[in-house]
Amino acid sequence: MTERVVPDRITDMSRKEPFSEQLRKAIRQSDKTRYRISKDTGVSEAVLSRFMNEKVGLSMETVDLLCEYLGLRLVADAPQRKGR
Repeated sequence: MTERVVPDRITDMSRKEPFSEQLRKAIRQSDKTRYRISKDTGVSEAVLSRFMNEKVGLSMETVDLLCEYLGLRLVADAPQRKGR
């Protein structure tokens, strides 16, 4: 199995859960099967399976389809103010 390498600049920026993992969690927690999601969105079951098993990423087009289907939206955290 190939180990994924994450650049230090990404891991040092924040310890928050990556967006891809949040999307996986939303798919798992939905009341829809992967089969149903695939049929409703047109995203192949194979692509969903590989994504859910952390084998591949998704195109932005696929992310958009899945987010719309699952009722998800991207929201930025409020910026933290630095003390003087």
